[in-house]
Order: sequence, then structure tokens, then C-alpha cells
Amino acid sequence: MAEPSALRRLMARKMAVFGMVVIALVVVASALAPWIAPYAPEEQLFDGLTLEGAPLPPGGAFVMGTDLLGRDLFTRLLYGAQTSLIIGVLANGIALLIGTLVGIVAGFYRGWLGGLLMRFTDLMMAFPALLLAICLSAIFRPSLWIVALVIALVNWVQTARVIYTETTSLATRDFIAAERTLGAGNARILFRHILPHLVPTIIVWGTLGISTTVLLEATLSFLGVGVQPPTPSWGNIIFENQTYFQAAPWLVFIPGAAIIALALAFNLVGDALRDVLDPTQRGRD
Repeated sequence: MAEPSALRRLMARKMAVFGMVVIALVVVASALAPWIAPYAPEEQLFDGLTLEGAPLPPGGAFVMGTDLLGRDLFTRLLYGAQTSLIIGVLANGIALLIGTLVGIVAGFYRGWLGGLLMRFTDLMMAFPALLLAICLSAIFRPSLWIVALVIALVNWVQTARVIYTETTSLATRDFIAAERTLGAGNARILFRHILPHLVPTIIVWGTLGISTTVLLEATLSFLGVGVQPPTPSWGNIIFENQTYFQAAPWLVFIPGAAIIALALAFNLVGDALRDVLDPTQRGRD
């Protein structure tokens, strides 16, 4: 009997399908935010506060309530999803590119170059990622693109380590030695034989890394060194409204739940991809 395709094995995993549905909903909602959102993200509504000046709870004209400035929380969540996804994909893409390049070069050439690159990677891993990101954000003026770059600069090391290990293993295989005997150059070996074997690992880490990036962006924004208002992000929504935690808990719990749901969804899909694409996991479904 023919082995089921990777896509069929992926779709057979209920948790992975659930994760993909959540991701699809967030992507569609954020893309259609200008048409779905009932208000502008920065619009301070005349009837958005109580007579005492407090935020309105969920219900009525405001599905998720309003924030401390009388802005519609549902609208800000939709536009905040755009920020989280852009940073998640962009920052993780840059981190994946840097990590893959460093790992392949270090694992393939080894010697003094590989040793130098991996010692630098170890040095970067020695610093707590959050602390390093806060320091970099403090040096550069925070903006959406700067935050994405900062997150990428602290998130590439794990990818580099994994790619280095796999590249080192592949470079010692018999089929690589046979290619060298036939006169194949380094470029041909790298792009025709080693890189294709690394694609499953790159896909898995690319998926798993987005969840880490989303959480780190939310953390930086919550600490005030991430995406700056008036640009909405799920992290700075919590940051702006944390003083109303007891009086208006929905202002913290709703964006917090959105962050957790999106990060969990990418983790579920990434874990499933790892099991499906990793040959050592086959037969365990």
C-alpha cells in the first residue's frame, strides 16, 4: 500500500487542523480589517465611555467593549492582528534566513570559519533573548520595522544550531563524498544536495518560530519598547489598559487570549509538521 502523502497525514491530525483554522481566521480577519472593523482604530467615540469616564463592557454596539480612551476594542484587535502577523512573518523570515546561512556555512566548511561562526552563535545564545531585545529596542527608536529587525537579531541562533547539526551530518554522508569524487563543486553540493535535505527542517522551524516571535513582540510592546502607539498591537493594547485591569478586565484578557491562541496555533501546526516531515517520526501516527 502506498504511503499517505505528507498533506494527508497532516490533515489527519485534528490539533493541527484546529491550529490551521485559527491561523486562517486571524489572517482573514486582519486582511479584511478595513471592511470588517466598525470604526477607525484611533477613533475616540463620543459614546465609548460611561458618564463617569470608564470603559464600556462588552455588549450592545461594542462587541468587545471599549478601552480607556473610548475606542472600540474589537476594531483595535483586528488592526493589532495585522501588526502581530507582519512582525511575526517578517522577523521570523529574517531570523530563519540568518540562522540557515550561518548554520549551513559553519556545518559545511567547518574548520576555523565554522568554529568562529558557532562560537559567535554560542555567545549570542548566552544572552537572554528578552533582555537583549529590550537593550536593542532602547538603542533604536521603536517602530514596526525596527521591532521586527530586533526580534530577528535575537531569534536566529536556535535555527543556526539546528541547521549546523544537520549540515554537519549531511556533509559526511557517502553520497556527498561520491559527488566530490565526480568533481562536483561546493556550490553544486550545497544547492543541489544539502539544501533540499534541509527544507523540511526550515519549514518546521519557520512555523514554530512565528509563535515565539508573536509572543516576543507582545512582550516588548507590553513593556513599552515594542510597537509604539498609535499603531495598535496586541501587546500595547494590554500595556495601555493595564491600569484598568480590575475595573475593566476584558481589556487585558481579550487581547491576552488572542496572543495565546495565535501562538498555540502556530505551535500545533509546527509540531505536526515536524512529525510529518521528519522521517524518524513515520510510523508513530
